[in-house]
Amino acid sequence: MTTLTAPTPARERARARAVPAPVRRARRRGAALGLLAWLVGIVFFLPIAWMVLTSFHSEPDAATNPPSLAAPLTLNAYRTFFSAGGSAGPWPPLINSATASVASTLLVLLLALPAAYALSIKPVRRWRDVMFFFLSTKMLPLVAGLLPVYLFASETGLLDNVWLLIVLYTAMNLPIALWMLQSFLAEIPVSVIEAAQIDGARLPTVLRRVVAPLAGPGMAATALICFIFSWNELLFALVLTGVKAQTAPVFLTGFVTSQGLFLAKVSAAALVISLPVLVAGFAAQDKLVQGLSLGAVK
Repeated sequence: MTTLTAPTPARERARARAVPAPVRRARRRGAALGLLAWLVGIVFFLPIAWMVLTSFHSEPDAATNPPSLAAPLTLNAYRTFFSAGGSAGPWPPLINSATASVASTLLVLLLALPAAYALSIKPVRRWRDVMFFFLSTKMLPLVAGLLPVYLFASETGLLDNVWLLIVLYTAMNLPIALWMLQSFLAEIPVSVIEAAQIDGARLPTVLRRVVAPLAGPGMAATALICFIFSWNELLFALVLTGVKAQTAPVFLTGFVTSQGLFLAKVSAAALVISLPVLVAGFAAQDKLVQGLSLGAVK
């Protein structure tokens, strides 16, 4: 019977030397990149963690320099946030932001899917020029179109109206959505669509039952990005809304007053307003990664 002996350090070093040098270099490079990714992630996460911690401090403790990590925790900042804006609190701005973001995202998908289908599946002459034209509209500074939009809204009585924000957010997000969906739909095999057409499916049926399910991850990624852009938009909402259509980012600016900057209140308000985006991103993270990976592989 043979007995098993524990590996000695000399044997371990000999086994390590037996690994080819390119493999060892690749392992060291992978470990270094993994450590760098963790460091970058921690650097990006630290401000968010600090904001969360500050939101649970009192104003005097939040304003200390250097800040105190061992300060007692309290919910006063959240009580102030939910009692701001009168008896209704922050709910009307949050509802307005949710309405404008969700409605504009649905409209963007309804308009971008047929256009992306035409540019990716059907032969279109010089389709790249068309795509770059759509993308070039995103290069216009928002402030350049603010005055014409304001004058139009003032003449038509659409100031302080959430429907105006829905139309604006749809127009703002449509180019990037079209660009993304075109990349996703280009991965769909044309033979699948042709088989559906041979079976007698018309274009609406092809889009609804063939293209949309196959491009589901790409559509989810596009919808999430459009939702985030709409939810975070501030300039047009600040100028074109007043009380009835005020959005959550505009409501957040009300915590920065001439009396000073109250760090705990602002941190609590920023955290609550960011929660819908964080929840949506966490819920759709698998579809987001799958969709972005699908569009990146040609």
